[in-house]
Amino acid sequence: MIEIICVNNKQTKKYPLGTTLAEIAKKTNIQLKHPVLGAFVNNKLKELSYNIYKPKTVEFIDISHPDGMRMYVRSLSFVLQKAVSDVVPGKRIKIEHSISKGYYCEFDGDKNSIDIDTVFAIGNRMRDIIEADMPFSRNEILSTEAIKLFEDHGLVEKALLFKSRPQLYSSVYRLDNSIDYFYGFLVPSTGYLKVFDLVKYYDGMLLIVPKTENPDECEEIIIQDKLFEVFQEYQDWGEILKVAYIGNINQAVKNNQVSELIKISEALHEKKVANIADMIAHRPEHPKLILISGPSSSGKTTFANRLAVQLKVAGLTPVTLSLDNYFVNRELTPRDENGEYDFEAIEALDLHLLNDNLKRLFAGETVDLPKFSFHTGQRFYENDLLCIDDKTIIVAEGIHALNPRLTSEIDEATKFKIYVSALTTVSLDNHNRIPTTDTRLVRRIIRDYKYRYYSAVETINRWASVRKGEEKYIFPYQENADVMFNTAVHYETGVLKRYAEPILNEVPSNNKAYREATRLLKFFSYVVPIADEEIPPTSILREFLGGSSFNY
Repeated sequence: MIEIICVNNKQTKKYPLGTTLAEIAKKTNIQLKHPVLGAFVNNKLKELSYNIYKPKTVEFIDISHPDGMRMYVRSLSFVLQKAVSDVVPGKRIKIEHSISKGYYCEFDGDKNSIDIDTVFAIGNRMRDIIEADMPFSRNEILSTEAIKLFEDHGLVEKALLFKSRPQLYSSVYRLDNSIDYFYGFLVPSTGYLKVFDLVKYYDGMLLIVPKTENPDECEEIIIQDKLFEVFQEYQDWGEILKVAYIGNINQAVKNNQVSELIKISEALHEKKVANIADMIAHRPEHPKLILISGPSSSGKTTFANRLAVQLKVAGLTPVTLSLDNYFVNRELTPRDENGEYDFEAIEALDLHLLNDNLKRLFAGETVDLPKFSFHTGQRFYENDLLCIDDKTIIVAEGIHALNPRLTSEIDEATKFKIYVSALTTVSLDNHNRIPTTDTRLVRRIIRDYKYRYYSAVETINRWASVRKGEEKYIFPYQENADVMFNTAVHYETGVLKRYAEPILNEVPSNNKAYREATRLLKFFSYVVPIADEEIPPTSILREFLGGSSFNY
């Protein structure tokens, strides 16, 4: 008999050796808001089919938990794959990226548009599969056998990934006559996946998943044309450079071809930054105010510095205006629902003072710019005078930069708005995308550890709050941008691995942050490390790794 501590109901009971998590959930009558999908066993995520052989602490989760949602989406992706193979034999689905509250999909290697009747037929087949409540099964087999199995089924990108991963055994999932691999777990059967939709979207399809806050309903599509265009542009570049998948990049490293990949990736960034500077300079009357926004760890500061260099090349004089200096005094700072200071709310900034200063600058007046002490929580002045001329262009960067309220008193014709984010377009394989949020989280873990002396535990535990602020204050305004810039580079996962793995390995197993650290370490196990010596000092990545030639 094995002793199990259940976190959900705070009960300690004994079960026979080999009891599954599903049996424990049933015997302890676990009641969550939604069906139980999996569980954390000693802070490691496991499927409900997992057998207990030693004393454990168990916490069951449903779709409302981020890892429960990941299990749901992975399982739904497998159903989509099978439905495609059933409806359009010979076609393979490629899940490219997250967009418009869903996941954009195309047929791999097929540039033709998917017609609406085909989308409708695939969606109906998915519903049939879900109604049949087919089980997902997972088997551990020799990696050599898994590679051959994937090759026999035409899943060449998965075979390539496994060839570059030195593991003796690997897990293979089956759904009826379909096989696949995922770097996370699935739900027990297709019957758990009743909430979804599949719609025609651009030339492909959009897989719509349940709402995070209300999983009984599907997410509502929001139009993100500009973001989609940026994703597709970098997706195309990945295919041109033949680095669309981690396996391709791993192979490039082993063949000593990564040096050229770094040079091309950085040259592409520089060209894009120069193009943006030219867009600004060549307007009939160049903008006076550049507003730059983007989520955490997207590289906004380095981008702003690189843009300033290119603006000087274009004959303009950029000056930086720090929005942090426009915080209201601490006693006037709004508070959140928990009574804590909400420094991310736009009301935490003195909007009237900011707009007044900008109007006076544009009128040719000299302005004494404010300073703000985060130590005292008070505004002060130290004779920081600024006067601009016709060649001067003000660059302001911050989370609210694209919110119309920030500069509501300034003529729109004088503004140029830029949205910056790390939009990851490299995938593990056709069905395992790398979330953009994961790239930014890893960047932040490295930077916080190196420059702010925060442990991975502190950064991971703070991340949910950061993401909440982004959803509220940044993402709703991203389509307001005149142009978007993708700060991700195709080679960065290998470089990030070298820095992140030692930090993530410091997370203790008794801390909840261990769950996220374990997930990220599992992902990095597929990645061959890349040395950073050839990364130039002006690279976006240098903001996080160190060695930048810019001051922060």
